[in-house]
Amino acid sequence: MIYTLAILFSLVGYFVIGHLAGRRVKHLDDYLVAGRNAPTFLILGTLVASYLSTSAFLGETGYAYQGYPFVMLIFAAVSTSGCLLGALVFGRYLRRSGALTVPEFFGKRFASRRVQVIAGLTTVIGLGAYLLGVMQGAGIMFAELTGMPYWVGLVLVWATYTGFVLYSGSPGVVLTDTVMFVIFSIAAFGGSIYIISDLGGWQGIIEGLVSQSDKPGIALWHGVIEGDGADFSTPGEALTWGLTLGLVWAAVLAASPWQASRYLMARNEHVVMRSAMLTAVALAVFYAVMMVTGAAINLYDTGLESERAMVWAALNVLPAWLGIVILTGVFAAGLSSCSTFLSIIGFSLSNDILPPSRNEASAMRASRIAILVTGLTALLLALFQPPAVMAVVWFAATLFASSWGPVALMSIWSRRITAAGAGWGLIVGFLGNLMLSLAEQAGWVQLPVYLHPVVISTVVALVAIVLASRFTRVSEAEREYRLFLHQHDPSVEASWGKGTRWIAIATMVSGVAVGIFLWQQYATTLAEVASRLSVSDGAVSGAYLLAAGCGLMLIIAGGVGYWVARSRRRAGQATNAAAATP
Repeated sequence: MIYTLAILFSLVGYFVIGHLAGRRVKHLDDYLVAGRNAPTFLILGTLVASYLSTSAFLGETGYAYQGYPFVMLIFAAVSTSGCLLGALVFGRYLRRSGALTVPEFFGKRFASRRVQVIAGLTTVIGLGAYLLGVMQGAGIMFAELTGMPYWVGLVLVWATYTGFVLYSGSPGVVLTDTVMFVIFSIAAFGGSIYIISDLGGWQGIIEGLVSQSDKPGIALWHGVIEGDGADFSTPGEALTWGLTLGLVWAAVLAASPWQASRYLMARNEHVVMRSAMLTAVALAVFYAVMMVTGAAINLYDTGLESERAMVWAALNVLPAWLGIVILTGVFAAGLSSCSTFLSIIGFSLSNDILPPSRNEASAMRASRIAILVTGLTALLLALFQPPAVMAVVWFAATLFASSWGPVALMSIWSRRITAAGAGWGLIVGFLGNLMLSLAEQAGWVQLPVYLHPVVISTVVALVAIVLASRFTRVSEAEREYRLFLHQHDPSVEASWGKGTRWIAIATMVSGVAVGIFLWQQYATTLAEVASRLSVSDGAVSGAYLLAAGCGLMLIIAGGVGYWVARSRRRAGQATNAAAATP
């Protein structure tokens, strides 16, 4: 009963917060991009909340429980680099464009309504699948905690997030995302600290995982590679999977519509860079703690269904008050992603696919109708589609890595890409990934781990872009718009000051701290038990390399951020000085 009341109270709370934010919505800019005035903390909150959904808390933590906590850390160390990459090579130019949606940016960049519509259609289809996955995760959570039917949870979740998104648009999404980010951060770290302490700290967990025989290798960097349930047969396969999917998700973080669109709401380009670096730190720390916690649940029970492991621990291991906090936090993560995806799909339908509205009032009305129709469609699909949270979410996300990734990067940095190249790149990358993934799931093809469908479809998309661009010409409008994106505004450049540089320094310090922590708590502990429990020298060496690599990624991210901030500030000062010279 207490869990039911906590969930219902949280639903009411988010609904009220969203509606309070909606009172500030006066114009279309307010509704679609929060008036382009969101500060760093709000952009940080919505970036992290949009990325960490029920897939992270249930699916990815469940994968760690299944036997691969440190493979997931390899994945995270690579994927979080996409935060800074996205801001550096795409996000700040996207903010500079003044577009209302990312597909609209593509339309402006290539002077093509056709490209905008194609990007909008991929947004609706891909994020529709993503929304389905996170909705099902929230429904599972509700059913587990309250004992009510799964469909009741789906309906209540749908009514809550659709209600405040329909009324308040982006301001409601950003504000509720940030509140949810704070709640599930407290929940994740509170629950993890309790479980780790209860099992004797990191040393007790590592030694316990090495000693148990049900999932041999779970404490090693490559995870379980023996037995019928193993996903990988060799350490090399595990490493290849972690690096490949890490790069894929780096592209997702850099250019996907639900991540990149957050930058359109930022107050300025400084906020884009600062929030990106802080997001990398938040995600790195989250994965370092939560993946070990997921694996540690095996020391209580090794026979759980992987995607429900965290829920089981909250109900059976944690004190009631802490269980309420963590489960409400996990529920908040799913709800935040639902609201983000629904808003983006609705905005894209009304702004990028349907014929342009005659005025601002009709545009807002069209957006609200699109959001309502989208929400109802997602609800009906979720009611009749069997839940598969991590599989659906990961499948949907990779569609954007292969289609949007190449086009987003080349739209800023290539002089030769044309509207035809962009359009075909979006189509081929999206459909190629979709068909290959479905064929692999159906068992029609079997691909090695290094030839994931997203890798093949990305290469094919690049070929399509090059060929289509070779047989068409860059128009004068495309050329001028790209030059506009690369123009330097002295008033903006000169103010890349201490705030951004201090956050860059903090990012580097965080990298050192994460590296030292994993080095001492994981690698050194594994080395201490190696001789007693027959752990190979290669596994110990891999643990040290993993610890160093996780820290190094943040150090590099902070270093690049510091260099960009300093060089941009100097460029702005030089431009101002030249302008002031008679």
